[in-house]
Amino acid sequence: MLKCPVDEKELNWLLSEPAPALIEMMKRLEGDIAILGVAGKMGVTMAMQAKRAVDAAGVKKRIIGVARFSNPEEKVKLEEAGVETIKCDLLDREQVNALPDFPNIVFMAGKKFGTQGNEAQTWAMNALAPAFTAEKFRNSRMVIFSTGCVYPLKSSAQGGCVESDMPSPIGEYSQSCLARERIFEYYQQMYGTKMLFFRLNYAIDLRYGVLHDICRPVWEGKEVSNSVGFFNCIWQGDANANALLSLELADNPRRILNVTGPETASTEKTALEMGRLLGKEVQFTCAEAGDLNYLNDASEMIKLFGKPRVSLEELIRLQAEWISQGGVSIGKPTHFEVNNGKF
Repeated sequence: MLKCPVDEKELNWLLSEPAPALIEMMKRLEGDIAILGVAGKMGVTMAMQAKRAVDAAGVKKRIIGVARFSNPEEKVKLEEAGVETIKCDLLDREQVNALPDFPNIVFMAGKKFGTQGNEAQTWAMNALAPAFTAEKFRNSRMVIFSTGCVYPLKSSAQGGCVESDMPSPIGEYSQSCLARERIFEYYQQMYGTKMLFFRLNYAIDLRYGVLHDICRPVWEGKEVSNSVGFFNCIWQGDANANALLSLELADNPRRILNVTGPETASTEKTALEMGRLLGKEVQFTCAEAGDLNYLNDASEMIKLFGKPRVSLEELIRLQAEWISQGGVSIGKPTHFEVNNGKF
């Protein structure tokens, strides 16, 4: 059983604990690893986990984080952890072309929050930056972060989407994410680049995530949105480990991998359990929970990497403890309750 971290430093250490399989992979994987868009919600702890895995493996391999670093604190955190950093605006073709060549790349850059009313910026970040990147790094092995939102909505009775399901994105954010995949796919067909599309939903960090978005209103005595009745989630440390492990699976034609927890979680049951843990009454926004959801089937991921190290039950407990002890929030809701594509 994991002990709830007392502050962000402890949380980052917990999130960056390297999976044993990742340590072994670092002994096999040739070349350095660059994480593009490293300063986002997940990238910092991914880079830290990669560096810790390299150190534990006893091999010489550079971990490089690339981003604009509009928040200089993220750059400092990475460098203190032994991760090299390069400032680069991935929407500037000249800056991208000036980057060194990297044999292994995890591409995490993208825009979701604030899409509504700022659609052009979202499309540029999610489609134009991939074009610059794919052209520059045509000879690299690449894991491309994507989202389960490219799939059609499903009811809980239907179960989650599998990798062979055809995309059917709703709204401009989801459409732009499919555009990101298609742009990378175009360049990999042109150059033979090895790629894997990493369709994730949703990562749990305690400072943000679907469990945070359910737990916070419970703690504050506000109504919990149940317009979306079911969801999937995965501990961010597990998601990061699986992204790095996926470098070995990158192929041409590209592979697709759904990444999430094995459980289909009920929004209402999750909220009620958090209410029990926190000693709070729970109220919902809707008389009946909605039954159109973004749901992914993670069977292929589990076959490849095993079940996540942290279960849904433990994640719920950790989230309740984090919020009740005053743990910080990064203030970026997942919008898990949105099923009309308007983020």
